[in-house]
Amino acid sequence: VQLQASGGGLVQPGGSLRLTCATSGFTLDYYAIGWFRQAPGKEREGVSCISSKDGSIYYADSVKGRFTISKDNANVYLQMNSLKPEDTAVYYCRIGTFWGQGTQVTVSS
Repeated sequence: VQLQASGGGLVQPGGSLRLTCATSGFTLDYYAIGWFRQAPGKEREGVSCISSKDGSIYYADSVKGRFTISKDNANVYLQMNSLKPEDTAVYYCRIGTFWGQGTQVTVSS
């Protein structure tokens, strides 16, 4: 099984990025799927997830209305709009108990 996150970068406040978690060896419908992030000096926190039970989607309060999680057969996406400096972090995808490597998102003018 493999997870490969990409799409991070440097963006100005108010900008957008789309993160992709490319997977192999998973049937995504069978797993809980999530995006997490970790800012310097802080603990890793959940950003958004899709339940494996009923497909329910959850968002952290800090990103509601700005971020959108989605998936297709092999990829998981996180569309991030109206980015703020406090969104700066390393972003990780998680499929079940498997973690991908992180991708850095920096929001700065």
